[in-house]
Amino acid sequence: MKIFLIGFMGSGKSHWGHLLSQKLGLRFFDLDKQIEEENGKSVNEIFSTEGEEHFRLLEKEILYIITESHDNFIMACGGGAPCFYKN
Repeated sequence: MKIFLIGFMGSGKSHWGHLLSQKLGLRFFDLDKQIEEENGKSVNEIFSTEGEEHFRLLEKEILYIITESHDNFIMACGGGAPCFYKN
């Protein structure tokens, strides 16, 4: 089971996703945090130094890696994730 939480920034995706993952016994991913960990920069730093287009490519790449390598999880997606490419 793959559950994707989408919504506006600050709507509680990460908070509720974490709680739901504990309740259901599923792994939880926060897409923005994964991007930050992989790149050693905050989302804001990536936007300001590399630009939004680069950030969206990173987002797409990390999203693909997680969805292809895990069968059961809950993911809090960044606010723009469902709006770009074929995410």
